Amino acid sequence: MIAGMLLRIALAIALVAATWNPAGLSYVHWALVDTDAFGAGKALVGVLLLAGWILCAHAAWVSLGATGVTIVAAIIAVFVWWLFDLGVVTREQTTVLAWIGVAAIGTVLGIGMGWSLVRQKATGQVEAE
Repeated sequence: MIAGMLLRIALAIALVAATWNPAGLSYVHWALVDTDAFGAGKALVGVLLLAGWILCAHAAWVSLGATGVTIVAAIIAVFVWWLFDLGVVTREQTTVLAWIGVAAIGTVLGIGMGWSLVRQKATGQVEAE
């Protein structure tokens, strides 16, 4: 169960990073910066990324609901705040902060995708939609 949750989080972070990341190696940098060279290949990748986002966001929303998404996001936000208090991260580290944002969004999506499995194991209830 833990491996499955970690895999979902990793895949969701990969989706977010493939869409945009501060390293400049993302769909936004590749397809949307040079719009003169936009063609069918870039459109196909964009539609595939959009499908991934819709799948992840819908699964997270159904599984966690508004309250659950808010709670998971708040836990991640407080964890980042704690990193600031410990001096691990500073406001001047903009690239690190951007990567933290990518990881945070991906983590919320990944937890949302796997939460129904956790709930099923814990309570025996199956979620269907």
